[in-house]
Amino acid sequence: MSAALFSLYQRIVLKNAFWVMVLLLVGVGWLATFIPTMKLDASADALVLEGDTSLEYYREISKRYGAEDFLLVTYQPKNDLFAPEQLKTLGELRRRMAELPNVSSVNSILDVPLLQSPRVSLSQVTSGDIPTLRTPGIDIELVKRELATSPIYKSLLTSADGRTTALQVNLQRDERYFALLDERDLLRAKADENTLTDAEHTVLATLETTFADYTGVVHERQAELVAQARVIVNDYRGDATVFLGGVPMIAVDMIAFVKSDLRVFGSGILLFIVVLLVAIFRSWRWMLLPLSTCVLTVVFMLGLLSFLDWRLTVISANFVALLLIITLSITMHLVVRFREYAAAQPDADQFTLVSETVGIMLRPCIYTSLTTLVAFASLVVSGIRPVIDFGWMMTMGVLAALTMTFIVLPCVLMLLKPRVETEGGSDSATFTRYFAAATEHYGKTILLVSAGLLLLSVWGITQLKVENRFIDYFHDTTEIYQGMETIDSELGGTIPLDIILDLPKKQPVAAKDAAFENDFANDFSDDFGDDFGGDSGAPQSEWFTVAGMKRVQSVHDYVDSLPETGKVLSLATFYDVMKIVMGNVDDLQLALAQRSLPESITSILVDPYWSAEVDQVRISVRVKETSRELHRQQLLTDIRAHLIDDLGFEPEQIHLTGMLVLYNNMLQSLFSSQIMTLSAVFVAILAMFVLLFRSLSLAFIALTPNLLAAGAVLGGMGLVGIPLDMMTITIAAITVGIGVDDTIHYVHRFKQEFALDRNYLAAMYRSHASIGKAMYYTSIIIVFGFSILSLSNFTPSIYFGLLTGLAMIAALLGAMLLLPKLILVIKPLGPEAGAKS
Repeated sequence: MSAALFSLYQRIVLKNAFWVMVLLLVGVGWLATFIPTMKLDASADALVLEGDTSLEYYREISKRYGAEDFLLVTYQPKNDLFAPEQLKTLGELRRRMAELPNVSSVNSILDVPLLQSPRVSLSQVTSGDIPTLRTPGIDIELVKRELATSPIYKSLLTSADGRTTALQVNLQRDERYFALLDERDLLRAKADENTLTDAEHTVLATLETTFADYTGVVHERQAELVAQARVIVNDYRGDATVFLGGVPMIAVDMIAFVKSDLRVFGSGILLFIVVLLVAIFRSWRWMLLPLSTCVLTVVFMLGLLSFLDWRLTVISANFVALLLIITLSITMHLVVRFREYAAAQPDADQFTLVSETVGIMLRPCIYTSLTTLVAFASLVVSGIRPVIDFGWMMTMGVLAALTMTFIVLPCVLMLLKPRVETEGGSDSATFTRYFAAATEHYGKTILLVSAGLLLLSVWGITQLKVENRFIDYFHDTTEIYQGMETIDSELGGTIPLDIILDLPKKQPVAAKDAAFENDFANDFSDDFGDDFGGDSGAPQSEWFTVAGMKRVQSVHDYVDSLPETGKVLSLATFYDVMKIVMGNVDDLQLALAQRSLPESITSILVDPYWSAEVDQVRISVRVKETSRELHRQQLLTDIRAHLIDDLGFEPEQIHLTGMLVLYNNMLQSLFSSQIMTLSAVFVAILAMFVLLFRSLSLAFIALTPNLLAAGAVLGGMGLVGIPLDMMTITIAAITVGIGVDDTIHYVHRFKQEFALDRNYLAAMYRSHASIGKAMYYTSIIIVFGFSILSLSNFTPSIYFGLLTGLAMIAALLGAMLLLPKLILVIKPLGPEAGAKS
């Protein structure tokens, strides 16, 4: 800090400590009033890649085929599912679910049309006179057989053994939500192309706020619905095994996990901070001062985020924990340095001690904060919206931590009476000297071990993978886990994949041929359409021919044969049903069926799998998320290759979509995001090191331990098989960002100590005895603090906490052992005193 700026700081902040604190507390108190309005977000957008072009297509297909959100209730009674008392209970459960708000319908075995119990005639089908399980006198044994073998119902409404059934509780489509979403995305797309007018910029800003607010309303509505559904489900758990599932339930539970994690992480780390500060300093003053700084910083940031209407997600659930740790790290360095000055100058007044502490520590703390800031800011290139938001939140948080620390701690010290500090002056007995001794006596071993770890890390990084099971994000005791496991094993899979098939582009035909085709089509329609009650104006689709159906069936059967897939539904299901009802089926019969089947049949067998508007078919696949064999990218690649190479489809005819595709796109981006993130971090930090240390060699030396720490955590993940995901992608950047703080503080102090006598070994011992203590204390607190994350319900948070803790240990050892050894060997500060140059 320049003399003029430092003088200004002394006059404005230190000389007016009381009023500065009053203004600060008033401002923080005002922001704290917004904290109760903080909103949480666990929407499906958290699982997709920002700007993914597949997302727009997915939404288009969902709208075209009328896809609705739904809750799924799995029901497995202790006795026979088809016993009269169980069917009565199931009917009661169905009725109560149907009465929930915003429920459009409930699909169950009680309602579906039965075509083989006994086999119905074509006239029954066309008239809609089809029996159901509620029909008096229905043959239960035939129903059991049909549900177990029907191409529609098997592994969909009942399990293969007939012991488990499912109720699909369909939710009303929120047209306002999708209208706002479409309008917002349309303007966002124009903004990306820089074609927005000034008026549209204003509209977009308003839409962003309106959509965010309405999303909160939708989540509250879903939370209330899920809560009511759980009350109903709990009433049936005495006599049956019942689970609640579905995307809305997962979103609600993930928000609950975020809230729980915020409470657990925040309170748990605060408790650790209290215990460790008391153990380290054995002083209420030095426990309360850092603690107060941390709490004020967290309250300030939570209030600011609430004021700005930024939503916390599962990714940012550890925001409070990280902010506490970063603030404490900065605070600890100031406290240790202040106590050193106070012990060395017992007669100095408080203003002098505080000024000297701030003057000497501000520069390295600014640089450490900047490097941490760069590490978090690098996350914005990840392309994953929750990770991007987390990066910006933590960037703001680091700036807040630096500012609050250099205001709160100095001002409160100015308001306190000075006292004699008994620790900090002598370095003769400090335990950190053991690290210095190890560096002196076992330097070659340290270098060899570091080189070995580097090679092992490189090999481990080559083993990194992104494939993971979404179910593994949750404890096996949670309803999310148990429900998904039951649905996968008994009811045909959980994660949707849609295969969309377009007709091949027709070659242009001569006018004469076109006229002949039109005349033929009109004659056919006139002769047959009216006779069978069909819509003579409805065009005949090529898919509703035997050849078209067999094309669909070839895809259907292939996908159904894959071990990763569960239930598959398509027009091939309709074709199979028509063969059951009619025997042999020809083109004419399919054409008639297309026109004359009742709504009750077409809504189940046709509408979800064929779009008359664009003459396109959809094959709905449910993928077994719990499968250990599931490799999403390979599965999608194999399906596309088989359809093109073996079944003869043109590449432009095939579109793969669904949540599996969107989630896979996000996962596949993690490798490139990790490389981009780390590259940006290391380049920026190297530039800062050169600027700070004014030495390229010293900059590379300082970077080496952090490179090793980041490599160790990524390599370790690869070696033990922990995949990259939304949470673990942040670990390497955070490791470097926080770990580099120790490097900066150590090198900064080493340069000061070396300038005293130009003796590298003596400077190392003095640096370990002084700044080494602060590094040790902060690292221990960080490690224990991150270990609190192991209490999370969200498995990636557990990995994040444990891996980051281990990385911090690696970073500390690198800064206390490898870094000083490299300085001793390379001598980047020039020759020692008395040495020949």
